[in-house]
Amino acid sequence: MSELHVEAAFTSLPKHGEELCGDRVEIARSGDMVTVVLSDGLGSGVKANILATLTSTIAVSMLRGGASIDDVVETIGHTLPICQVRKVAYSTLTILQIKNDGSAYLVQYDNPDAFYYSDGMIVPIESSDRIVADKVIKEARFQLKAGDRLFLVSDGVIYAGVGGVLNLGWGWPNVADYIKKINDQESRASVLAKWLVNVCDQFYAGQPGDDTTAVAVVIREPRCLTVAVGPPKKPEDDRKMVARLMSSVGTKVVCGGTTGKIVAREIGESLHVDLDTIHGGMPPTASINGIDLVTEGIITLSKTLDRLIQGEPVHGKDGASRLARMLLDADHVELLVGKAVNPAHQNPDLPISTTLKERVMDDIARILVELGKEVSVSYY
Repeated sequence: MSELHVEAAFTSLPKHGEELCGDRVEIARSGDMVTVVLSDGLGSGVKANILATLTSTIAVSMLRGGASIDDVVETIGHTLPICQVRKVAYSTLTILQIKNDGSAYLVQYDNPDAFYYSDGMIVPIESSDRIVADKVIKEARFQLKAGDRLFLVSDGVIYAGVGGVLNLGWGWPNVADYIKKINDQESRASVLAKWLVNVCDQFYAGQPGDDTTAVAVVIREPRCLTVAVGPPKKPEDDRKMVARLMSSVGTKVVCGGTTGKIVAREIGESLHVDLDTIHGGMPPTASINGIDLVTEGIITLSKTLDRLIQGEPVHGKDGASRLARMLLDADHVELLVGKAVNPAHQNPDLPISTTLKERVMDDIARILVELGKEVSVSYY
């Protein structure tokens, strides 16, 4: 089975009148596995937030260290006591682990059942009950494939609108119907989670009666991007860098006029500059057969970095906006950075032998890593 990518995102709403949400989500990537933990602290506000944070942090830390689910549940059970009034746990827990081969492991304790969307339907997850540290947990193991989605929610989703717009709340079956509907229209995890919580907010008439959280997990083929930036320091390495670019899987981008000429020459194609792509004073893009995007060099890269730092949706048609969209859309990014020095790009404030181009590329790589993307950098 080919490697799969797990795209996970969440959206939360705090209870009306509270600044902090009593739900907590942790998403951790380690090796070939993604772990998602959703915890709902008892009550709301600061106390609930602390309880949920403790629960999710303990779970992620222990799992990352190789602890078993039994050890995790037992530790949390001994750390967070049972409410003597309500006789319920101070914090609920859902743990979802997915390997890049699609094998999934789901543990649920006092949280609503997860929603599993596959082949256009909401599919039941076959689980079994098990007692761990005097607590009944639901446990399931199943296989995911590209196109499948999973949704983890807190009580605030299931009971959205209770006593107001909806007498008994939204309800699990109705949430399932809505999830099926939006999955037919959208594939991005962040948008799916946001849509689901937005509906809850409407049912609450803008005043959520409970902390509300939705986690969307999308299983898909990984999106790969390779970017060649600047000519190699040694001309004899031109062919090596271009060969690496052309043999890469996924989207291919070339940044820099000289780099574009090198790539065109090595693959026997022509470089065509498109003056119609000049937008807002940005340099034009170009085209090379077999390359998805060809841009100017340091100006475009600097503007791309600005767009990544801003962290806002990028809709422009200029080279920097297009490159920023590609970087944000990719899961695996390979940067091929040529170290030939352009005297015009030197800055006396930077360390000796460091070019402005390399500094910009380092910053871009750092931001992408912070966004959870796998980034590799090769220098030529």
